[in-house]
Amino acid sequence: MKVLLIKDVKNLGKKGDIKEVKDGYGQNFLIAKGMAKLATPKIVENWKAEQERLAKELADEIERFKKEKVILEAKKITIPKKLAPVGIQGSVKKDDIFNAIKEQLNITIDKRNIGLKKAIKSTGEFKIDIKLGHGIHADTIVEVIGA
Repeated sequence: MKVLLIKDVKNLGKKGDIKEVKDGYGQNFLIAKGMAKLATPKIVENWKAEQERLAKELADEIERFKKEKVILEAKKITIPKKLAPVGIQGSVKKDDIFNAIKEQLNITIDKRNIGLKKAIKSTGEFKIDIKLGHGIHADTIVEVIGA
């Protein structure tokens, strides 16, 4: 019996492999536990089409991240804050940077991927690392100005 592995199976093969197994092992263990499907031509064709679609989506996402990196590194993000006797009132946190990027550059990123170790408490320019995904990072400049 030929099966298409849906998950990695120890001592048999990796996800996506087509393996020849004994009928009882294939039917009663692999297929029953959701680790494999019977490798009919239609199922194999559908699986290949799904893998091609996933590869295209991944390539499109990486391309989008590269474009966003260029935009983030080319433009400066400005955040106005009220001045205090020393520094600014309050501080600039990840939320402030996230909102400024969304408003000024129309790019939505995950707040957790903004590399701000501690809040900014003064005016000036600060270099911030932003993880976009798939190993793509953008170094953007955040300028805090007094309002």
